[in-house]
Amino acid sequence: MSPPPAYGGKPLTVAVTGAAGVLGERVAARLVASPGVRKVLAVDDRRGEVPGVQWRVLDVRDPAVAERLAGVDVVVHLAMDLGMETDPRARSAYNVRGAQTVLTASAAAGVGRVVLCTSAMVYGALPDNEVPLAEDSELRATEEASLVGDLLEIERLARRAPRAHPGLQVTVLRPAVVVGPGVDTVLTRHFEAPRLLVVAGSRPCWQFCHVDDLAAALEYAALGLVEGEVTVGCDGWLEQEDVEKLSGIRRMELPASLALGTAARLHRLGLTPAPAGDLAYTMYPWVVSGSRLHEAGWRPAHSNEQVLAELLAQVAGKHAVAGRRLGGKEAATSLGAAGATVALVGTAALVRRARKRRRF
Repeated sequence: MSPPPAYGGKPLTVAVTGAAGVLGERVAARLVASPGVRKVLAVDDRRGEVPGVQWRVLDVRDPAVAERLAGVDVVVHLAMDLGMETDPRARSAYNVRGAQTVLTASAAAGVGRVVLCTSAMVYGALPDNEVPLAEDSELRATEEASLVGDLLEIERLARRAPRAHPGLQVTVLRPAVVVGPGVDTVLTRHFEAPRLLVVAGSRPCWQFCHVDDLAAALEYAALGLVEGEVTVGCDGWLEQEDVEKLSGIRRMELPASLALGTAARLHRLGLTPAPAGDLAYTMYPWVVSGSRLHEAGWRPAHSNEQVLAELLAQVAGKHAVAGRRLGGKEAATSLGAAGATVALVGTAALVRRARKRRRF
């Protein structure tokens, strides 16, 4: 665990939404142990296992959350639906409405600061990105029907909130690829494929963020030691060749038109959870500097190499194709002789099967 930050202000009362979730539990537990925190309120629609907190069980979209935030100094909002199997409309409604309600309720309750957590994905993955990106770099991600669209809308809410509610300060953390026990995303599933897809002519750069390091960074934000837009991740990055060497997983290189076209086709048919645009995050760099956290004294306790090793241990025995988890007979059939090709090209059978179902 990272050392606690140096904080000399008054002890704070902090509310953590989503406190029963993977990240929320870690943040709440860390804040309970923080010398700068007097009391921790844990807000979620179910009770979790964090000792030393006071639970407030309700949906964060309920306007009544304002009453539960009376006397709170800081809200760390982590109640997000990141599930790839969730209906995109339902997920967006929950994520965006939840952030909007928490920001409005915090202002109504006299909360001084709200901390939000989005992702460094909001910068977009583009071939001309600087490596690393500064915190104030332009947000150039495309929205499409993916989680990134939710995050961009939450970023817009974060920018508007201080203007709509003078006196409310909003801090946004943007982590790199988050890895840790219980974390399951399209980017962690990338390492469940039989081969690592590489688009010809691209330059992937991999930067990770351990969930415990993210929790430590959120403590810094809760205490007001970093403000504004803040990026967080391991120091440096890994080139594609480094990842292949460390993982022992060989690459499959495809032309961009074939990879993107097939990915778009599979997503339209509902066979894969992520739109084709998300493939860019495995093609082009979106490495961040973390400079504001470093200036405040935060340091990651994990290196990219360590986090990758932990990720590989977590996904051992699991199989995914383009973010779609395969199991049992399907995995054996798809990943056997076809090997790498099935990851995108060898999906013709799945496409044909989906078309037949549509005819009936």
